[in-house]
Amino acid sequence: MEKLAIHGGTPIREHKISYGRQCIEDDDIQAVTDVLKSDYLTCGPKVDELERALCDYTGAKYAVAVSNGTAALHCACIAAGIGPGDEVITTPITFAASANCALYCGATPVFADIDPDTYNISPESIREHITEKTKAVVAVDFTGQVVEIEEIRKICDEYHLLFIEDAAHSIGSSYDGKMVGSLADITTFSFHPVKTVTGGEGGAVLTSRKDLYDKIYLAHVHGITHDAAQMMEDHPEGWYYEQVSLGYNYRLTDFQAALVLSQLGKIERFKARRRQIVNRYNEAFAEIPQLIVQKEIPQSDTCRHLYILRLALDRLKCSRLEFFNALAAENVQPQVHYVPVYWFPHYQKLGFQKGCCPVAEKVYEGIMSLPLYPAMTDPDVEDVIRAVKKVVEQYTM
Repeated sequence: MEKLAIHGGTPIREHKISYGRQCIEDDDIQAVTDVLKSDYLTCGPKVDELERALCDYTGAKYAVAVSNGTAALHCACIAAGIGPGDEVITTPITFAASANCALYCGATPVFADIDPDTYNISPESIREHITEKTKAVVAVDFTGQVVEIEEIRKICDEYHLLFIEDAAHSIGSSYDGKMVGSLADITTFSFHPVKTVTGGEGGAVLTSRKDLYDKIYLAHVHGITHDAAQMMEDHPEGWYYEQVSLGYNYRLTDFQAALVLSQLGKIERFKARRRQIVNRYNEAFAEIPQLIVQKEIPQSDTCRHLYILRLALDRLKCSRLEFFNALAAENVQPQVHYVPVYWFPHYQKLGFQKGCCPVAEKVYEGIMSLPLYPAMTDPDVEDVIRAVKKVVEQYTM
């Protein structure tokens, strides 16, 4: 049996590979350079062009490009009219922003449990957590797999809730043939470097409702408008503007928009490569009893942002930490997505306690994310597989 690198053996590979990485090519650099040489670095034509491109790609009627995915979620909650006394249901297995957006508005996040196979929010658990205070559902497309849109839509319609889809992971995915971005009342995207397309940072908020679009737009530009139809007073001066609501500076720069636009033109190639890697991983790991592969619902045509490997710890003579460190020593660097949000000290201070979502906590005990990004070569992929199998072999009971 080959000795683990963590115990003094030779690592599988010489150079470390991380769980995620941006894919920036010469034309992306040129797109940014062109904007840096232009008249507009912000508030210019590239932002408008990106918003139109997002609508064309997803089928949404309106898009607002913003500074990051967190800003997108905050704008969505503002547009939903969420405020003090309201409750917003979301998942605990997500980045903290999916819940923090409710706190930003003075509302209370409520954590529904997840499906044990897909790791997405459970519609049944959503229904169980609805009260007279519930205002919206923030459903996260975890790893890129689309949530159960039909069931969540039915629940939201029944209880008159706004359906916000946190699609930070799922640009490029579709549900029953309809693209993410056109499925919920409001959809939010993130363009962080490890996402499928990137602007360095950046995000977007999409909707097909004009009333929500108007509120989203104002929220990201300080609540300021130049539109006479939205002003309280009649002013003929072309320079005049009014602040009609409280908003924020969540604007995206033109050079970031140019980078996202360039990347968006490659999304089908990026999707195809991600799918190839996921399929190869699934093939390699599906028959190993010490490993659990994330399941997909048939309605979701998934562009996978993360590849989650779940350990069957009762079949291994190691902890998740030992497995994690052993992989890293083989120069295959995993990550964990995510610590349940309500475990964090800030949420504990707000009164949240461990144990409220037992399925999510059980899943969290064994999950880690393996490298997945389009620039991975076939040898990279095979190195990851070899490293995982090597660690499994060493720690099998």
